[in-house]
Amino acid sequence: MTQFMDIHHGMQGITADQLRQAHEADLAIQEEESVYFRQAWADPDSGTIYCLSEAPSAEAVQRIHERTGHKADEIHAVPLMVQ
Repeated sequence: MTQFMDIHHGMQGITADQLRQAHEADLAIQEEESVYFRQAWADPDSGTIYCLSEAPSAEAVQRIHERTGHKADEIHAVPLMVQ
């Protein structure tokens, strides 16, 4: 499976609890699309949220986000990663 980084804009002022709730909503249904959300980050000042996932396609990632009410503005494949 491919890793994807999706980006959400316009979320100024998001709190840790709101980020956690949104991430948990994705986790609750992720298996229906064979998507596995790994981590989420947010910058409340800029209103930007980043989510890292493994999925069969960007479309599968977007379907989960749409169903949980927070459609991604951008989804990018991340074929290379180092730790």
